[in-house]
Amino acid sequence: MPIFSYRATTIEGAIVEGLIDATDEKSAIERLKNSGIIPLTVTSSKQGSKKAFSLKSSKDSLLTFTTELSALLTAGLPLDRSLNMLAEISENSEMKNVVQSILKSIREGSSFSDALEKNPKVFPKLYINMIRAGEAGGALDVVLDKLNEFLESSKALKDHILSVMIYPTILLLTSGVSIIVLMTFVLPKFSVIFAELGGSLPLPTKILLAFSNVLSSYWWIALAIIIAGWIIFRSYIKSASGRYSWDAFKLRIMGDVIKKLETARFCRTLGTLLKSGVPLLQALNNSRDVINNQVIASAIDSVSSGAKEGKGIAVPLSGAKVFPPLALSMIKVGEETGQLDAMLMKVAYTYEKSLNTAIKRFVNLLEPIMILTMGLIIGFIVIAMLLAIFSITELPI
Repeated sequence: MPIFSYRATTIEGAIVEGLIDATDEKSAIERLKNSGIIPLTVTSSKQGSKKAFSLKSSKDSLLTFTTELSALLTAGLPLDRSLNMLAEISENSEMKNVVQSILKSIREGSSFSDALEKNPKVFPKLYINMIRAGEAGGALDVVLDKLNEFLESSKALKDHILSVMIYPTILLLTSGVSIIVLMTFVLPKFSVIFAELGGSLPLPTKILLAFSNVLSSYWWIALAIIIAGWIIFRSYIKSASGRYSWDAFKLRIMGDVIKKLETARFCRTLGTLLKSGVPLLQALNNSRDVINNQVIASAIDSVSSGAKEGKGIAVPLSGAKVFPPLALSMIKVGEETGQLDAMLMKVAYTYEKSLNTAIKRFVNLLEPIMILTMGLIIGFIVIAMLLAIFSITELPI
């Protein structure tokens, strides 16, 4: 039977940690609740060991905060007491201070959403709007549960993308370092030997030695050019026109992957907001903000205009021509049947699965291209050196 590690709290606020065996995570949570404690986090022992070695980011802290607060509110604890408990048990000092400031604002008369709004670096607009909708509808625990699902799915997608890019990144770095070592340390020693022996060297060797000499003598200029180029590029893509041009270029190179990623992100965000009771126009504006590609985000602007005119979102989205046909068809069916929020979540799930396949396909195509490119460069260096060595045997004694 699988073993799960858990972190829970008693009604008095004492934190307890331990291990429990259960058939699945749901069963583990039920067993903990039946024993009279409130489970905050329950993970398999394997996942727990992985998390121990991971670096915590602000987004991880937000997910932990949402998970724990949702568990406490679902157990029937009032908001102020739940926040007080979270402030006491938080392991992240920055998040601890944030929770304490939220609790202080609530005690001074602010609503929970208004208190969150005072910490924009931690809580995005999407998060605050969903909390506000939950407060208005008296279903804060339900909204927090949906937020928890949303943050977990977003994190899982991001982690998957990072994991599949590890090997190509390592391959690129090791190949680059190998080429630099050959050009700056190995070849200069050969050039001294060739100079002492005299004679005419093959053309590939001359080209390689000339490049090696320039790199060895003026490496600092090359480094300065690279740094200056990177700074100029970063400044360019920070401007509105530069960001749009760069996003358009990425869309041409990785159109399939980017479209699926933005479709899944937009539909999950919009579906979650609508399920939480956020009005359509506000939900559309928030969903547009989560789209990273400015070409697609600009096209979404027409959707808000169409929704204001009573056209819904399916027709304007079709006119924008940025989402795949299947997604548009599913959204149209959801709109016609009055189940737009549920259909948007299905679209998101479908394209998240499809995105995983598209990313794997892209990486599988990228890896051989990188290997071939690096192989050709290193092969040229080796052949140039061998040609020079063979030419030595032809020199007069």
